[in-house]
Amino acid sequence: SVIIPPQLAATLDQYKSYYLGKHSGRKLVWQHSLSFCTLKALFGDEPGLQDKKMELKKELNVSVYQGLVLLLFNNSPKLPYSAILESTAIESEEMGRVLQSLACSKTRVLKKKPPGKDIATTDTFEFNAEFRHKLCKIKINQIQTKETIEENHSTTEKVFQDRQYQIDAAIVRIMKARKTMTHSILVSELYNHLK
Repeated sequence: SVIIPPQLAATLDQYKSYYLGKHSGRKLVWQHSLSFCTLKALFGDEPGLQDKKMELKKELNVSVYQGLVLLLFNNSPKLPYSAILESTAIESEEMGRVLQSLACSKTRVLKKKPPGKDIATTDTFEFNAEFRHKLCKIKINQIQTKETIEENHSTTEKVFQDRQYQIDAAIVRIMKARKTMTHSILVSELYNHLK
């Protein structure tokens, strides 16, 4: 579970009470790791740019974890890794990917000190007021983890097991309907049934 800022928590509670009032006997669980949000951001406060305010306003389509990190920079322009981790309660491994996507990707809305591609616990992050992009709406993608050999093997095993259950159920349905049939006809029926 992550720490949701008060301005978002109030909206979540309001929707939860509405949903539970509308649907009795149900339970509402938020999956923040799978959620997305849109943040409106204003980049740059340079004196000669008052007439270009529209160019500096951007809508950032980010994951909720990225959004939680970016909201911290409303209160402070510069934060160390430890303060971000403590304020959001996002897991350390996930936090590394979130900060990497915000500070080391093509769309760098945060500046990382010292510069580099890898995130360390001693790094400091700063809001990038000089950020410019030609589009008004920007999607910032998350960094994906690479699947290990063990995870790949276990995934393959689970898929094989699920397929086996599907095949067994199809055979039972076909044989209940036909009672008797040859193996070759059963195999061709099975192919047609599982398409």
